[in-house]
Amino acid sequence: MSIQEINKHAVLPPIISRSDKEFLESMQRYIITETERVGCTEEGPADEYYIIYRNVFDKVIEYVTAYKSILTSIKKEYDAFIETMKEGQRTAFCLHGKLKALAAEPTALVYHRKRTIQLETKKRVIENNSSKIQLQIDKMKQLRAEYDAKEVRYHTFSKDPSKPIPGMTLQESVNLVALTKYLKHLEDKYAEIKQAMLKKYVPVQRKAELDEEMIVTLKRRDLAENLNKELQFRFNDLMSLGEYEKAACFAANSPRRILQNIGTVNKFKAVGKIRGKPFPLLLFFETIFSTSHACRRPIDAELTLEGIKCGLSEKRLDLVINWVTQERLTFSEELGDVICDYGEQDTYNKAKCLALAQMIYSDCGLHKKALLCLCKQGQIHAAMEYIQQFKDFTYDDLMQLIKLCPHTELIQCLTREWNGKPPSLSFGLAILHLFSVDMKKVGIKLLQEISKGGKGIVEHLMINDPFFSLENWQEMANICLQNGFDKLSHDIMSILRSQAGVTEISEEDDTVNLMEHVFW
Repeated sequence: MSIQEINKHAVLPPIISRSDKEFLESMQRYIITETERVGCTEEGPADEYYIIYRNVFDKVIEYVTAYKSILTSIKKEYDAFIETMKEGQRTAFCLHGKLKALAAEPTALVYHRKRTIQLETKKRVIENNSSKIQLQIDKMKQLRAEYDAKEVRYHTFSKDPSKPIPGMTLQESVNLVALTKYLKHLEDKYAEIKQAMLKKYVPVQRKAELDEEMIVTLKRRDLAENLNKELQFRFNDLMSLGEYEKAACFAANSPRRILQNIGTVNKFKAVGKIRGKPFPLLLFFETIFSTSHACRRPIDAELTLEGIKCGLSEKRLDLVINWVTQERLTFSEELGDVICDYGEQDTYNKAKCLALAQMIYSDCGLHKKALLCLCKQGQIHAAMEYIQQFKDFTYDDLMQLIKLCPHTELIQCLTREWNGKPPSLSFGLAILHLFSVDMKKVGIKLLQEISKGGKGIVEHLMINDPFFSLENWQEMANICLQNGFDKLSHDIMSILRSQAGVTEISEEDDTVNLMEHVFW
């Protein structure tokens, strides 16, 4: 019988007196309370059940007087039986591990035999290739010996110098500039051939060095494979025993981060959540991120993304902030997107999430998204400095920024001079764009701000806006008129008429533009 079954069927002897009944009820309440507090279920854990019932047994022995010696003897037998069962479980677990190791031996033997066959086949191929190369070498040596044995007469010139130079005309062959150019061409060709010879052919001594390097590399690979298998077996033992904190520390401190991979993450995911204990997956990421400063290389992008997702799913933004700011992770665009999406759901911490995402985007060189995060935080001046610092933003980029973040202050800063530099956007084109993309409210708000400044502000905008044509200003006047800004519309048309060289044409004459405009 299991410990749970023994405890389930354990019944105290019948007690007659009222005080005994009250004592029995208090013991039953104690059992229920302690069981709920430690989170025990019928399936386990058995140790907690044993501790609870052992305490109850001690209290019963302490309470009774007539049966104290008998109950003490029974409890000793109960403790001895429980200890025997635990020892049996430990023995069974140990035997199970040995059985797994024995079961893996035939597989390893088959693998080694298969590897032996592969190496023997490769050896035969290498030997055949070596034989062919040796035959070619012997043939070349023979031809060289035959050539050296012949009598060779040496002449001052290999070719008749009176003949034209190959590749050159007669006129070019007597032209010093052409000859110099052709000499340079020959020297370049010689250097190219010499460089190609160095790349295609290496000395025999170098081949021996490469063979030694290959042997050393193969030995390192074999050692790494053996170490990986050994570490996996230790790690799997800890996971099977439920020692998740030790398993996380073991994986974090594994040599060359062998156990810090998605396979390990999936094992912790499979465990799930345990009542009354820390989430094993979050525990794993806390451990590897906190020890990452001891390694030369940061945590890779895939593990970083999984860790941040885990922290956000557990609503541990404090951990995420600490992980990101310690700069021992590998940032990516997807990581910034995940944090931004979390900020949209958790409006209370939206500003913190935007700041983290902006840091990540900047580090990845994603300046458009970093600028958008600054604007969404309301840091308009910082955003303008960012635009001045990174001059890669095009006109379309800034118009898209206005569409995604239609802040009045942002649009005003973009359409005015900043630190002595010309405006980044045309105010008029920005207004027309807002009305064309169904953002009429923002456009009207900007028109209200302009109308407050009077005719002088409007004239300043019109004269200093080189991107806005005459037809555009007339369209702007029509928009103002349609949206109740009659005075602003009248001011625009009045300024246009007051400019030198402006002539208004009647609508009947369709052979010319409505207005012609020249700024002097």
